[in-house]
Amino acid sequence: MAYWTAEDTTDSPLQIARSLAEAFARTAVERDNQGGTPKAERDAIRHSGLLRLSIPRQYGGLGANWHDTLIVVRELARVDSSIGHVFAFHHLMLASIRLFAQPEQWQPWYEHTARHQWFWGNAMNPLDTRTLCREFSGWYELSGKKSFCSGALDSEMLLVSAIGESNQKFITAAVPTARSGIAIIQDWDNIGQRQTDSGSVNFERVRIEHKEILGDPGPLSTPFSCLRSLLAQLILTNIYIGIAEGAFAEAKYYTLHEARPWFLSGLSQIQDDPYILNHYGEFWMGLETVRTLANRAAEQLDAAYQQGERLSEAERGQVAVAVSVAKVGATRVGLDLTSRMFDVAGARATHAGLRLDRYWRNLRTHTLHDPIDYKIRELGTWALMERYPTPTFYS
Repeated sequence: MAYWTAEDTTDSPLQIARSLAEAFARTAVERDNQGGTPKAERDAIRHSGLLRLSIPRQYGGLGANWHDTLIVVRELARVDSSIGHVFAFHHLMLASIRLFAQPEQWQPWYEHTARHQWFWGNAMNPLDTRTLCREFSGWYELSGKKSFCSGALDSEMLLVSAIGESNQKFITAAVPTARSGIAIIQDWDNIGQRQTDSGSVNFERVRIEHKEILGDPGPLSTPFSCLRSLLAQLILTNIYIGIAEGAFAEAKYYTLHEARPWFLSGLSQIQDDPYILNHYGEFWMGLETVRTLANRAAEQLDAAYQQGERLSEAERGQVAVAVSVAKVGATRVGLDLTSRMFDVAGARATHAGLRLDRYWRNLRTHTLHDPIDYKIRELGTWALMERYPTPTFYS
């Protein structure tokens, strides 16, 4: 189908996202069933201009802060969390090159991305150490395999991580996806997030130029560069909130239009059932709580991001605590709502053709990649001993 685009309009990024989301919703069920690459939808995002959203205006972007960028992510995730995921990870990759590299590296990449509507993909799974980097005189060579490479397929650029063969140093690089030796494997077939293309990428003697290595300051080297992990966590938080909001909207529709009151209630309308109202009250309280926590964390992240290299470890730690609180809350509220939505939507909502279980499947697939038990332990350490979480790629 042909999607609406926002070229040559004065619509705000949020209005553009809402128009795209409305179109994406019409095919979301069918695409969840088929899996694979949402090529038409990715191209619609390219044409919309939203790939420029977080790029500063002086480099051709829209200049949005992280709070506003994450609101757009949440809007897309309400109807299609796979698309919200790859869109958000595109902006995470852009932030990564800004945080890990020097201006002479990231500024041209920003300009080219804005001008040519590049989509950035992820091949930076830090827990997968099978890709090795060999150093030669003036250049490098990558060989190995990476898993969970969300959005790598149909991307123009990849952010890649590897382990130095000789020194075991963690290395990141930004490379064109079409470079010789890079093979994207379409092996993603999970129960949820079925159109994120989060499968594998093979690297066979891929040449990497010195200017493509993000080594100064590099990952996890300064409080500012360590903001990358917090942005990643907050992106996931907003995807979870978007999924929960989408589930809430679907449940509300089926309660009001399809569900019937239980015969023992003695009621003629299900919306008068006190048990149904109790469920909705709890749903709403949960959503309002995690939205408030996520927005507060985004505002703190923006303030920290604006400080650049002046950011202190303590200031970074304060953001880490706020992000962890929001993510734990979004995980719990989301899993609860996406399961209990059937208590209020009724038996008709379990029809397989509706695929309303996709909200739970998407959230469950996502949340297992970073167990909240460890987030809660970090928060316990902060609450009891006021020690901030140690910066890692997940905290």
